[in-house]
Amino acid sequence: METPNNTALLDTLSTLRWNRFHTMAVLLFGLGWALDAFEVTLIGNVMGALRNRFHLGSDGMSMLLAAWFVGLMLGASGFGVLSDRFGRRRVFLVSLVVYGLATLVTGFAPNLASLLALRLIAGIGVGAEYSAINAAITELVPSRSRGRAAALVLNFWPLGSFVAALLAWLVFSALPPEFGWRVVFGIGGLVALSAAWFRRHLPESPRWLLEAGRGDDARAIVEGIEAGLTNFIPASAPPVIARVKREAGQFSRLMRQYPGRLMLGAALDFAEATGYYGLFAFLPIVVLPALHLPPTSLPLFYLVGSVGAALGGLAAAGLLDRVGRSWTVGGFYLATALGLVGFAAVTSLGAGAIMLGFALVNLLATGSWIAAYPTFSELFPTALRATGIGVSVTVGRIGAALSPFVVGYVGARSMAAALLLLAAAWALGAVTILVWRLRGGVEARGLALENLVPNV
Repeated sequence: METPNNTALLDTLSTLRWNRFHTMAVLLFGLGWALDAFEVTLIGNVMGALRNRFHLGSDGMSMLLAAWFVGLMLGASGFGVLSDRFGRRRVFLVSLVVYGLATLVTGFAPNLASLLALRLIAGIGVGAEYSAINAAITELVPSRSRGRAAALVLNFWPLGSFVAALLAWLVFSALPPEFGWRVVFGIGGLVALSAAWFRRHLPESPRWLLEAGRGDDARAIVEGIEAGLTNFIPASAPPVIARVKREAGQFSRLMRQYPGRLMLGAALDFAEATGYYGLFAFLPIVVLPALHLPPTSLPLFYLVGSVGAALGGLAAAGLLDRVGRSWTVGGFYLATALGLVGFAAVTSLGAGAIMLGFALVNLLATGSWIAAYPTFSELFPTALRATGIGVSVTVGRIGAALSPFVVGYVGARSMAAALLLLAAAWALGAVTILVWRLRGGVEARGLALENLVPNV
């Protein structure tokens, strides 16, 4: 229940000047996000080596990607609910540990079955990150900087992609591919576990604490944020049974009270996940065999692509709080669809043209999803935010799981046709945000989170 004291506390949190706490939060959440990107991109970089080691065909490689996406779906939906019940902090710490351990052990996978199981578990850890991190950063930063801060956290994704590609390239240059992929996974797991240790300094969301009836704990954290503290002592956890009982039925409440917002998040995420992961599956599944390229050539494609991704993500971060959410999201989604049409036209020109086309489209695609996540994450109320994000991500990963199979099937017959299908996915996202605005959907730029929730 909102009281005058709680309202004043939320106003303070929303209007604070940016200080070193906010910078630390962006860096530590961003580091975890970079490691998630490292994990996602890593499988593409080593896919050629895995194909040879485990004798994978197109369907086998798609199964490996699908196991990852199923894990993402389970992690995003399940841990989204848990994040709303038990707090953001528990989930964003556990997520890195789960992901780090699974990635580390993947380096020792003896057979395809164990590899698939470990990819599933690592995906669960990363899926948990999607819901907890996006909810936490949205709730911790000032309103006027919320879009930019959330986008900057997500901008660590291109950094993680670049590091994964660079590490794979260096390792494969020094070691045989059949051994190098194990080393790359091992290093990634150790770095993730180290990042979890540093992230323990971050506090619980004061907004979530107020929802849990813990005003004193919330006030202490807001005072610490105002003072620019960078090392918080965790507040004692609430009784588990009480929280579970109090927050039962999140999904049904979302569907009943916020159907339009949930549909926006699900549609935007479905469009970007289908298009983005289809694009990344396109290289190892379609381009590599079609051009008869060695597995060690893939990291170079991803290195060039990650440079484009960084530029696109930074552009999205700069635009969200300047021109607004709808224009930024709609513009990037439409540009990505058009970019894929252009990419389809140059696939017959060889590896160099495909590399440059991939870099350009990756720039636009990364800008699209980096703009989309802050846009729909801030529209859900605090008590349901992580659940809403988790449901949106889960719907998106249905498209992501199917996309490699479709890209592999169509791409084997026509590379251009596969890219045109991905263009259609991005066009769906552009239409979705247009409909949202035409039907009176809120433009959240500069508004406090509490002002975005209608009286229902």
